[in-house]
Amino acid sequence: MKNTESDQTGVASGDIGFLFFLTFLNVLNMIDRQLLASLSNYIIPDLKLTNTEYGLLTGLVFLFFYSIAGLFMGILADTVNRTRLITFGLALWSGFTALTGMARSFAGLAIPRVFIGIGESIITPSAMSLLSDRFPSSNLGFATGFYYLGVPIGAGISLLVAGYLAPIIGWRSCFYLLGGLGIFLSLMMWFMKETPRRYHLPINNNRTDEPAINMNYVARLAFETIPKSPALVWTIVGAMSMSFFFGTIIFEQLWLVQERGFERSQIATLSGWLALTGGILGNLLGGIGSDIFIRKTQLARPMFLFWVLLILAPITIIYRIVPDDSIWIKIGLFVGMFQIGAFYGPIFSTVQELVPAQIRSTSVALLLLMMNLVGTGIGVTISGMAIDMMILKGIDQPYTVTLLALTIIAFISIPCFLFAGLGFERGKDRVRDM
Repeated sequence: MKNTESDQTGVASGDIGFLFFLTFLNVLNMIDRQLLASLSNYIIPDLKLTNTEYGLLTGLVFLFFYSIAGLFMGILADTVNRTRLITFGLALWSGFTALTGMARSFAGLAIPRVFIGIGESIITPSAMSLLSDRFPSSNLGFATGFYYLGVPIGAGISLLVAGYLAPIIGWRSCFYLLGGLGIFLSLMMWFMKETPRRYHLPINNNRTDEPAINMNYVARLAFETIPKSPALVWTIVGAMSMSFFFGTIIFEQLWLVQERGFERSQIATLSGWLALTGGILGNLLGGIGSDIFIRKTQLARPMFLFWVLLILAPITIIYRIVPDDSIWIKIGLFVGMFQIGAFYGPIFSTVQELVPAQIRSTSVALLLLMMNLVGTGIGVTISGMAIDMMILKGIDQPYTVTLLALTIIAFISIPCFLFAGLGFERGKDRVRDM
């Protein structure tokens, strides 16, 4: 997609169109990823899965391969044609999404989830790199926040599919339809042109023997650079801690039906609309709001996240312990997705600004590795095992206990973002001096 003449903000209209298309792909990415969780109250009884098996499917079975492959794909995205790489990933995950509808057992779900994870690991490192080459730093919070509208919109639509469509056509047909749509979109992506890379921050300007950009060079540069930036390390640790909160979303529908007594299609529909509205507003706050925050306060985006998470923290606890008919249930569902939505724009913009331009995709991939494998992946897998163990021991409300524990672990992110914000300017200076 070619750039056209820039508008008054300095962003070309062609760049905006490209952002819309990438965001639409991210919506589909999130629908496919979350559909298993949204349809959990249909799939688990149909296939007679345990909470441990469900935790594995939504945790390590998916996220181990997603995270490990993502690190390789991030390095690859820094060296090859990124639009063609996204085309391959989109076709791969969509094909196996369709095959998920044929599952008759745990293994029948696990095998497609592995390849869905590998395919989906491609899009975000590649997309973040493309957007960084198309948008100036002053608009990067907006661009990344807009791209990450795909998370709440995709999560919300997956719940609406479970609430509206699954009762009519069955859960299997939902996977068939989404897989077919993704394969069609991969054909469109094939014709998108690569964006020229712009390396704003050449490394070691005083050297004349700078190596060519290749996978070995990118990997070595990343693993030499990242540990030397305390602000970046605090950002990654904070994001990893926050990802434990994302794990609560995986068990949300099971908690609402099994322990709160809601009807599965009705609560999926309500959750879907609340996820859409809360998540979209959160993304707008995290993207546009964080850009305004740094202009008005001269503080960094991690400091913005510190205040958002600190203010919302009490609500994430309250709505787990109130009665079933309390308005705080609805408020909590809204705030949960609002908080997640507000997270993505600032966190990915921060990482982009704290690393040399040559390793942007690799750095995003490493961030996703820490978040998904250590945070969500291990957290969700252990949570499924813990829930089954508590059920066997007759412990009351095992879902509530588990989700509260994940939420409290996520609070570690609050001081991490405070420290990252305090050291942000030193981290940027370190990159300039390289």
